[in-house]
Amino acid sequence: MKLEGIHHITAITGDAQGNVDFYTGVLGLRMVKKTVNQDDPSVYHLFYADEHGSPGADLTFFEFPGAAPGRAGEGMVHRVVWRVVSEEAIGFWQERLGGHDVACEWVDPPAPGAGSALRFRDPEGLEHELRVARTSDPPLIADHPEVPAEVALQGFHEARAYARAPEASQRLLETLGFSPRDGAWEVRGERRGGLWVYDAPPDDRGRQGAGTVHHIAWASEMDDHEEWRRRAIEGGARPTGVIDRFWFRSIYFREPSGALFEIATLGPGFDADEPLEHLGEKLVLPPRFEPAREQIEAQLTPIENPRTALR
Repeated sequence: MKLEGIHHITAITGDAQGNVDFYTGVLGLRMVKKTVNQDDPSVYHLFYADEHGSPGADLTFFEFPGAAPGRAGEGMVHRVVWRVVSEEAIGFWQERLGGHDVACEWVDPPAPGAGSALRFRDPEGLEHELRVARTSDPPLIADHPEVPAEVALQGFHEARAYARAPEASQRLLETLGFSPRDGAWEVRGERRGGLWVYDAPPDDRGRQGAGTVHHIAWASEMDDHEEWRRRAIEGGARPTGVIDRFWFRSIYFREPSGALFEIATLGPGFDADEPLEHLGEKLVLPPRFEPAREQIEAQLTPIENPRTALR
């Protein structure tokens, strides 16, 4: 029994339309679900991924309109690292991001033999890195008329968090099947793998807000989910019960270094309630929220998807 790499990463935005414009219009991801935060249905939960809404490429955002800028600190994910396939892809993104007034910089490989990387921030300050990564994992690519498939983002490679005493997390990570690898922790299943890395934190305390990561989710086979909850307890965590998110099932817990972990199932999937070819085109609500649709829609700011306009 193994976790199948990163399932999704969830962050916070204060501007849903600006968020959609950047992640679909600039980075070329596909909006695969426009829905609401199931713990606060008065605000959006937006999901971006590859063309099929695959776990492993799924970056999501809670929108809290007008949220103050946040700052990553101890116990928080501070960088999302994506795979690209070549140096040519790095060059493409340097030019494309620069054309959209996004400052970016080449960075040195993080370890011997690692590929080149390009680092930048989204309009609200969330840090991203594109890294040339050699892997046998299937590429998770979204279709976009301005982003050729050979240079497109191919899914998550790693996530990096701040921690002062990362050794405190060793027992739990090992219990969950993470293995040490070149200064990182690797989790790899039959389908996919990903890396989890700790960095020394800045002196300033973290502050949750726009442009910060709320939590990271790791992927579980459907039939293994309850066992992962048991193992989390065995590793010293205090997970929630299983929560049905309709498109997947989840458990949540803090790992010892402070990051909020989720273990999410690989199904049922985003096409459980709308056709694959029309994912993300309209507001979709889990069945228990449908009776309140009128009230929910009245509280949400209308947003337009640039992908539709580019077709």
